[in-house]
Amino acid sequence: MNQIFNVIKSRRSIRKYLPEQIKEEELNAIIEAGTYAPSGHNCQPWHFTIIQNKLLIESMNEKIKQQMILPLHKWANKMGASDQYNVFHHAPTVVIVSGDKTATSPLPLAGTDFHYTPLVDCAASIENILLAAESLGIGSCWLGLVNFFFELPEVRELGIPDSYQPYFAVALGYKDAGTALQPAPKRRIGTVSYIR
Repeated sequence: MNQIFNVIKSRRSIRKYLPEQIKEEELNAIIEAGTYAPSGHNCQPWHFTIIQNKLLIESMNEKIKQQMILPLHKWANKMGASDQYNVFHHAPTVVIVSGDKTATSPLPLAGTDFHYTPLVDCAASIENILLAAESLGIGSCWLGLVNFFFELPEVRELGIPDSYQPYFAVALGYKDAGTALQPAPKRRIGTVSYIR
């Protein structure tokens, strides 16, 4: 099996990190991999906000958990109320991935209206980030609960460009040696159809 397949099959969502910050060159390589994802009409609509300020990450975590315990989020109440739960899993680096809602195609499509897909493009970029991190031995976790923070006015303090919508975040850090990596769950069957 080649290296790409090994990385794909060995990647896991890591939820326990060492406090040590990842190296700058590793971070740059991971983000660069994100920029090489495919995108509709080659719009490349992503923007990456990299947060390595521990106090800011902790503040964001607290604000998110305050939202999670609200009555209208019953499904998240237990996690939000837990002193043990941390949305970012104490990762030293958090990357917020945002998509440009006003992106236009660089291709010659004069007189053509088209719908680009920034959310899908950013999701592809995140997958590249996860795989690049794994290839470097760096743990990662795709974070969706950070969306609670994106709904707050404080999100503007992150300096995300005005036309961009933050979608998800990725936690990055060196894996804690005590993290037990379980084998991948069995893949569901019946998910492939052939027309030949």
